[in-house]
Amino acid sequence: MKDQSYIRPPSVAGAFYPGSPSELAKMIAEQFAAAPKPSIGAKPTAIISPHAGYIYSGGIAARAYKILEGEDYETVIVISPSHMIAFNGVSAFAGKAYSTPFGEVPIDEELTDKIASFSDQIKVSNAGHEVGSFRSEHALEVQLPFLQTTLGKFKLVALMMGEQRYAVCEALGNAIGEALKGRDDVLIVVSTDLSHFHTSDIARRLDSVVIDNVKNFNYKKLASDIDSRKTEACGGGPIIAAMIASEKLGATGVEITGYGDSGDITGDHSNVVGYLSAVIYRSEEEKVYNLDTSQNESENSGNDIHESPASGVEFGLSADDKKILLKLARESIESAFEDKAPPYPEKISEALNEKLGAFVTLNKNHRLRGCIGTFHADEALYKIIARMARQAAFSDPRFPPVEKNEMEHIDIEISVLTPMKRIKDPMTVEVGRDGLYMIKGINAGVLLPQVPVEYGWDRIKFLEQTCMKAGLHPDAWKEENTEIYTFQAEIFGEN
Repeated sequence: MKDQSYIRPPSVAGAFYPGSPSELAKMIAEQFAAAPKPSIGAKPTAIISPHAGYIYSGGIAARAYKILEGEDYETVIVISPSHMIAFNGVSAFAGKAYSTPFGEVPIDEELTDKIASFSDQIKVSNAGHEVGSFRSEHALEVQLPFLQTTLGKFKLVALMMGEQRYAVCEALGNAIGEALKGRDDVLIVVSTDLSHFHTSDIARRLDSVVIDNVKNFNYKKLASDIDSRKTEACGGGPIIAAMIASEKLGATGVEITGYGDSGDITGDHSNVVGYLSAVIYRSEEEKVYNLDTSQNESENSGNDIHESPASGVEFGLSADDKKILLKLARESIESAFEDKAPPYPEKISEALNEKLGAFVTLNKNHRLRGCIGTFHADEALYKIIARMARQAAFSDPRFPPVEKNEMEHIDIEISVLTPMKRIKDPMTVEVGRDGLYMIKGINAGVLLPQVPVEYGWDRIKFLEQTCMKAGLHPDAWKEENTEIYTFQAEIFGEN
C-alpha cells in the first residue's frame, strides 16, 4: 500500500559512509579523483556497483559512477537484494522519497506503478525498505550519494528483491524492459557484492566466474553458476534482471570498470569480500573519443601520426622527429618484455636533444591503458619519452602492467610540455590550449590540455575536474591557498 507521507531516512549514514554532508562529499570527491573515467563513448544503460562501506568498496564503485559525469537522466532504477528480511518477489518502494545526508530523492511514482503492472511478482510496498530498530537494509541506500554527486536531481524507482529465483529475475527484467521502451533517460543501477569470507585467492577464482559471465553478457550461465555454487554474488538476481532489461533495450556491450576485495584495503587477505563495478551500454552507439577533427584527418591522410587540436605550442619537432619518438616509445615498451635497454636511435636531431618535460599516454581500443609523465626535464627529450613510455606501461597504479599480447591493440600518444606557469586568475584558463596543475597542501593533480577537449568540458568543469583529480573538493580552485598552474603541450600520436 502506498504511503505518500513516508520518507525513508538514511539507515547507514555514519556507518557505511559519512553522516556529515561535507565529509561525505570529500570522501566521494577523493574516490572520484583516483578513478579513471571509462571511455566507452556511449550513454550507459546500466551500472553494476558494490554496496559495502565506502572505505572498502567506494573506490571500485567510483570507477563506474564516474562515467555519469556530464550525463542526464530523468529517473534511476536501483535494484538491490534484501539482506535483512525475506519476502516473495520484488518490492517497489511505496513511499514518497529516499533520504541521504545530501537530501531527498523523490520516488518516480508513475514509472514504479508501470513496472509493477507488468508482473504479479512485483508489488508496490515497503517490504525490505523500512528502517526499524534492528539493522536496516543498506544495499540500495549506499548507491544514492554517488548518484546525487554525479547526476544532481533525479527521480528514483527503488526495487528490492526478496527472492532471486530465475523466474523472478526474468519477470523483473522483462517488466523494466517493457516499461522503458522508447526511453533513454532512465538509468538502471545494480547493487551487489561478490563472494563473501574466503581467502583472496579463492575469492578471485569465484569472482572471475561472475566477471566472465557479465563480460560475455551471459546472464543464463550466470544464473546457473550461482545456483550450482560455482560462484557467489549477493546481488546476482539484480545483475540478471538488469541484463535482461538491458538486452530488451538493445544494450549488450559491457565494460568491466573495477574489481577488488576488502583485503586490498585492510591488508588481511584471509577473509575477504569481493567487489565489482561495470557499465552496460548499447555497443552499436559506441563512439571513439578521438582528438582529431575532420580537418586534421584530411590533412594527415596517409601519415602515420596524428596531431591533436589541443596542441597549443610547437617545439620545432619535424614530422620525422615525431615518428622517431613514437617508434622509440613503442620499442622501449616492447624491449622491456625481454629485459633489454631501450633502443635509442643512432641519429638525434637538435630538437630531440632539448630538455623538455613530456607525458606518454597509452590507449587500448580507444580506452585509457596508462599515462605517466614528468614536468622535470632532467635529460634529453628522447630519453624522457623512452622512460615515460615504460612507466605508463608498467607503473601506472590505476592499471595492471601491460602484457606483451596487448601491444598490437595499443596506440601511443605523446605530449611534449612547456614549463608550468602559476596563474592568479582562473578565468584566464583557455580550454584547448592549457593544461592544468593544481596543488593544495599535500594534494596535487594534473590534467593534460587534450582532456577537456576530449570530454567537451568548459572552463569551470575543467577546473573542477582537476580539483577532483587532486583529491580536493570540486570548488577548491576558488580558494586562496590552492595553487593553480597552466602549461601548454605539443600533442601527437599514432594513427
